[in-house]
Amino acid sequence: MINILANDGISESAIELLREKGFNVTNEHINQDSLAESINKNNYEVILVRSATKIRKELIDKCPSIKLIGRGGVGMDNIDVEYAIDKGIKVINTPKASSLSVAELVFAHLFGMVRSLYDSNRKMPMDGEKDFKKLKKSYSSGKELFGKTIGIIGFGRIGQEVARIAIALGMKVLAHDKTISEANITIKFYDDSKKTFTIETDPINTVLEQSDFITLHIPKIDDKPVISAKEIKLMKTGAGIINTSRGGLIDEDILMFSLEKKKLAYAALDVFSNEPTPSIHLLMQENISLTPHIGAATREAQERVGIELAEKIIKFYNKK
Repeated sequence: MINILANDGISESAIELLREKGFNVTNEHINQDSLAESINKNNYEVILVRSATKIRKELIDKCPSIKLIGRGGVGMDNIDVEYAIDKGIKVINTPKASSLSVAELVFAHLFGMVRSLYDSNRKMPMDGEKDFKKLKKSYSSGKELFGKTIGIIGFGRIGQEVARIAIALGMKVLAHDKTISEANITIKFYDDSKKTFTIETDPINTVLEQSDFITLHIPKIDDKPVISAKEIKLMKTGAGIINTSRGGLIDEDILMFSLEKKKLAYAALDVFSNEPTPSIHLLMQENISLTPHIGAATREAQERVGIELAEKIIKFYNKK
């Protein structure tokens, strides 16, 4: 029997599917320090992770039983992918499963930012009874998203899903990607009719300069931020930026400075440089909309992630 460790969790439907095919699935979390010992003790051939567990060279070398590593999600910067492949280990992820969930979170933040909902939700419980009129006045200069320009940096599946929602809202879409020159974005309507828009990508400076809002959907390749002082300087005064991709893509100190100096009006972060202990100074900023890395954390997405992983595992072993 093939043993599978779902170290960061997997849906019950995926577990049932795998068990029906004869796999033994353990759905529990083992601390990073104890992971190698547990893998060797239980002879796990498959280890499934999300963003919490790291699969580095040292772990791979210590665990010769591993034949397949599965990442529930898109980015695989917590896995030494090339090293694993060189060792003959199959590495899989689920690029389709969570795209819609992440894209919807982008717009949850966007709507909250332009109407100051993130701040209003903090202050209404404390001051709403005695300062209702004052709060009403302070939150009466919101903006609409219709007609605004969204700049998407990283135009893969998630970026294209963001574009689909943005177009449906009446926004103009600009996009930048190092490898994708254009993409066809199809919007489906309630009556099963469809309309397709072709978006051609632009240089990153064009996207930064012309967008009212920037959203990031790229992997983190090294420790250097993609958005720092140089990039923020190019952005419109009063623009906003959202990161639901990877912590460290934005220089957080520069971001806070830009907000304090009114260069940027809005920011939203779902990911942070020092997860799971983000800077308290950053967390206390009143003009940043914050969530704790929940981009792909919807019931629907986790269901799709689990099924996609299960199907790929079954296919892998059926081919052997």
